[in-house]
Amino acid sequence: MAREAPEPTRSIRAALTRFQRHYRSRNTGPTSTLVQGPHPWTRALGLTAVVLLGAWLGLLIVGSVRTPVGPMDTTMTLRPSLSGGTKINVSPLGALELDSHVAPVRLDVDVDQLDPVRSQALVEHPERISGLQDEVVHDVTDGTTELAVRSCVAVVSGATALGLAVYRRPRRALAAGGLALALLTASGISAYATWNPKSVLEPKFSGLLSSAPSVVGNARSIVTEFDVYQQELARLVTNVTKLYDATSTLPTYQPDPRTMRVLHVSDIHLNPAAWHIIGSLVEQYGIDVIIDSGDTMDHGTTAENGFLDPIPDLGAPYVWVRGNHDSGATQAYLARLKNVHVLDDGRAVTVAGLRIAGFGDPQFTPDRSIVAEGDPAERMTGIRFASALRDQTRAGTPVDIAVTHNPVAARETDGEVPLVLAGHVHHRETEVLPHGTRLKVEGSTGGGGLRAVQNEKPEKVRASVLYLDRTTRRLQAWDEITLGGLGLTTAEVSRHLPEDNHPGATPSPSVPSLPASSSPTTLSRGAR
Repeated sequence: MAREAPEPTRSIRAALTRFQRHYRSRNTGPTSTLVQGPHPWTRALGLTAVVLLGAWLGLLIVGSVRTPVGPMDTTMTLRPSLSGGTKINVSPLGALELDSHVAPVRLDVDVDQLDPVRSQALVEHPERISGLQDEVVHDVTDGTTELAVRSCVAVVSGATALGLAVYRRPRRALAAGGLALALLTASGISAYATWNPKSVLEPKFSGLLSSAPSVVGNARSIVTEFDVYQQELARLVTNVTKLYDATSTLPTYQPDPRTMRVLHVSDIHLNPAAWHIIGSLVEQYGIDVIIDSGDTMDHGTTAENGFLDPIPDLGAPYVWVRGNHDSGATQAYLARLKNVHVLDDGRAVTVAGLRIAGFGDPQFTPDRSIVAEGDPAERMTGIRFASALRDQTRAGTPVDIAVTHNPVAARETDGEVPLVLAGHVHHRETEVLPHGTRLKVEGSTGGGGLRAVQNEKPEKVRASVLYLDRTTRRLQAWDEITLGGLGLTTAEVSRHLPEDNHPGATPSPSVPSLPASSSPTTLSRGAR
């Protein structure tokens, strides 16, 4: 049996026990008084780092939403950012950035693909396009709402999970999650308070899109001033034409008021400014008939047909042949319009005293399901066209002007008609073929349409006025009108004479022009 300790020993032990209890009540944990815990600021910084890293990981893993926006499939994601804003990625063309808001989060929108089913529905039911804007707004609202909810869950889950892994204490982990939610809420309030809907008018481009501002100007000028641009070009045509008539010095050819005047246009490619230019030329030159050698459209869809509605009001009969960007639906729509003559398969009509025949392009290249046959198909079309022209001659109704889209087909009509018109190549060519037919190829009256942004410089707008003798129906002279491309306001008018009208003609000195806009306007005359 153990001996009981003396009374003094028991008193010392009791004192030590009381001291330890007092110490433990003053100090948390079994640490010595010589070892201090971390500084409060250090603990706060550590918690902040855990919250930010956990929130970022949460957004990275689950903080994105795949949502349809109109006919497009997109992915929306929130990303940490020092400056905020919105970034729209259009692969592989590049991206554009909008200063949409100021907050420590950025909205990334990735355009993944164009949904073929929804796109086809728009093509088959063009009446839906009128409601497309509301549909897009609704889709974006739904997508951002879902993204906000998912982001909250992602941020809280990420910060809580990382807090639990670092501190191994549920209370600290829940504090990290709560702080993350508070930060995201504050960011949302900041974004809402600084939201700038006009930022879409001033985007910053990157990648291949970086050339867009230098080509088309900023979005504000295109969206808000395009009507002004169209009217300016039309006014410029008027001023240059008047100046041209007032300063004419060539005695070799003065168009008689009774001379037949034909306006040749081509490759408009859905550029609405073309109608203003054509209307101005019709008025200034007293045009008798307009001939369009095709590619008026871009994809040939029924949704584009409304673009053609201004044609009956241009002030002159409109003769048209199908280009490789014009579909059968385009041709059928045009055939129903007043004052429009659609020519195909060598058919001929008499318009304003001229016998005109046309043959549509055999290929529709926007349809990727069919492999284009290329020049062989064009040559075969030209051979068929030449046969139709011979039939017209045998019937006693010879054709004055033949029209087709592709110059390859046009060349096959050599010897069957005095003049053949074409387009397609987006630049001018004039050539007398071996058997005497004059081939005139027009540039793009629409400045290449949307293709204007594919080149380093805007493509110029081109059209020609042809003067024909009313008795012989032969070409006497032609004026070439050249305007600056998209966003530019320059103009040039030059006159040319065929050799048989003015043998040995040489270019006359250029006539100085008056400024019609902030850009220079030139006017010249020459002979061919």
